[in-house]
Amino acid sequence: QVQLVESGGGLVQAGGSLRLSCAASGSISNINAMGWYRQAPGKQRELVAIVTSGGSPNYADSAKGRFTLSRDNAKNTVYLQMNSLNPEDTAVYFCSLKVFGVWGTRDYWGQGTQVTVSS
Repeated sequence: QVQLVESGGGLVQAGGSLRLSCAASGSISNINAMGWYRQAPGKQRELVAIVTSGGSPNYADSAKGRFTLSRDNAKNTVYLQMNSLNPEDTAVYFCSLKVFGVWGTRDYWGQGTQVTVSS
């Protein structure tokens, strides 16, 4: 069974920074992608950033230049460093793990962590 454990959300003032962490455990194929999505009230869940086990991160336009996604493959952990936060970044952030296999793709989600940016 795969589990994703998130940490690092909270309340921050505009212009501040937060760092989110997500550790995956369980039966995880080496061929996978990990990253973060977010969902603001009344909006659909959207990609923030994601990285494959052997590739470079891909970022949403809203995250480029402000957020940095890094990955520790040995620990199956990803980190999202968020700088220059603004109120539009307020959302529940969900860790995502996609495992690729001959059967297709399996999606796993963390429980979500709240990020609130005050103006």
